[in-house]
Amino acid sequence: MTADRGGMTENPPRTAHPAHTPCTLPTIDPGGPVRRVEARFASTPRGARLARRFAAEWLHARGVPEGSRAHDALILVVAELTANAVRHGCVPGRDFALGLALDPDTARIEVTDTRGDRLPRVPRGLPGPDRTGGRGLLLVARLADRWGWSRRPCGGPGKTVWAEYDAPGAAVESPEPGTASRP
Repeated sequence: MTADRGGMTENPPRTAHPAHTPCTLPTIDPGGPVRRVEARFASTPRGARLARRFAAEWLHARGVPEGSRAHDALILVVAELTANAVRHGCVPGRDFALGLALDPDTARIEVTDTRGDRLPRVPRGLPGPDRTGGRGLLLVARLADRWGWSRRPCGGPGKTVWAEYDAPGAAVESPEPGTASRP
């Protein structure tokens, strides 16, 4: 399924980021127009925290400064997707993968786990005030310009949940605090 700010729609036919070929892991390409990286983390709360910190440092080093609106939104999406991978996609002894891609127009986050039988779905409405869960994908849907999921290519176990944020460079803080805006 795919979601945008307007609601759920069918998943587009593509199953992977166009810069990735099926069965090929992205690699660090610091000099190219599209910069990407993939890292694996233990499917534990600590692994999710490490993934969030890794993403924060990686984005900052590539021109999306910590404290900017884009950086904060992207890290919140990473936090939600990695927490979901640990909570809902964990298979004991298997890691999850965090993929990040950044080009001048779009930032893409991909979180891949090994449990394909638990697919993401946005709740219909807000959960009750006493519930401790059920808000993560609502938050992702609000912060991301697009998000969705796909089964792993080549018949691998699990799924990839992805989110895209348009124009991360446009949201960089301006010289006067509080004047940056997102298109």
